[in-house]
Amino acid sequence: MSSEKEPLVRLEGISKSFGKAVALHEMDLTISPGEFVTFLGPSGCGKSTTLRILGGFEKPDTGRIILSGEDVTALPPERRHINMVFQDYALFPHMTVAQNMSFGLELKGMSKSAIKARLDELMAFLELTPFADRYPSQLSGGQRQRVALARALAPDPDLLLLDEPLGALDAKLRHQVQLELKSIQRRTHKAFFFVTHDQEEALTMSDRIVVMNAGRIEQDGTPEDLYFRPASRFVAEFVGDTNLIEGEIRGVDRASGQVRFDWQGIPLTGLAASGAPQEGQKMAASLRLENLSLHAEQPGTANAVRGRITERVFLGSRSAVDIALEDAPGQTLRVFTDVATLSQHGDAPVWVSWDADAMAILPH
Repeated sequence: MSSEKEPLVRLEGISKSFGKAVALHEMDLTISPGEFVTFLGPSGCGKSTTLRILGGFEKPDTGRIILSGEDVTALPPERRHINMVFQDYALFPHMTVAQNMSFGLELKGMSKSAIKARLDELMAFLELTPFADRYPSQLSGGQRQRVALARALAPDPDLLLLDEPLGALDAKLRHQVQLELKSIQRRTHKAFFFVTHDQEEALTMSDRIVVMNAGRIEQDGTPEDLYFRPASRFVAEFVGDTNLIEGEIRGVDRASGQVRFDWQGIPLTGLAASGAPQEGQKMAASLRLENLSLHAEQPGTANAVRGRITERVFLGSRSAVDIALEDAPGQTLRVFTDVATLSQHGDAPVWVSWDADAMAILPH
């Protein structure tokens, strides 16, 4: 993804193997100043390896790491102007909050007065002043996370690496800290490189998401791009809930980008997510649950299929319903709908509709 700013970080042709297992395959990536970039993917996809290579904890087999215009590939972690926040926070249990935060500054040889000024600034900024003399065991999970973040920010690094730092928090606190972390990133204007396997976390916090699969980048884009315009079947399935249907291309309108799609004899219209589909090509299509609508009568939309509700799952503010389709025997679509709309239909046949631009045509 290009940026008008000069990249803070450039990874050029980075590869890494552990024995016969390939962790990264010729990766190219840029990160701009002040950008919140999230690496998202399943276990073993290469995201943590990338983070460790960036931080200097692993050496790549091939490629270069350029930071602020300098080749740092061979430099150790302490000479990279990069800091890291670990999942377990790695706070020193025998040190107070203030001592944990000042540790890296003392290693840099800063004077006591300069250290105090920096600690006062960061504690006020992160609302940690009342906890300065407490030990990690006396703090909540959210407070420990802020201390770890403060310690990493204290030396004023160019880039902050965060390796699943919210994994130890319960769901409610995790959501609260997600918002805090994004707010801190915006206020500090620091570049954050965040690693997670949690798709909702990635969508909530990121300026850009890089989806990894088997050591390669599947897609690099905004949360909206990945969610509504997935570039591959893997991305469509991994990011959010979707219906995937299999069919064949019947025609392509090059001017509009619309694709005519045959699904078990049902003519549908969608948009190509990437590349240029060819007539007769077997492809899949992604239909996000919230982009489908229920109707009692046949609607006048580009796409509509008829069926019956076979399953209802109450989700609070909305319900998820499964529709067994009459025109495509054995096929089911899942739809998000509000409770009021659902109550209108009962057991009567329903129509499911969606617009052409809500149907992303993907490589098979």
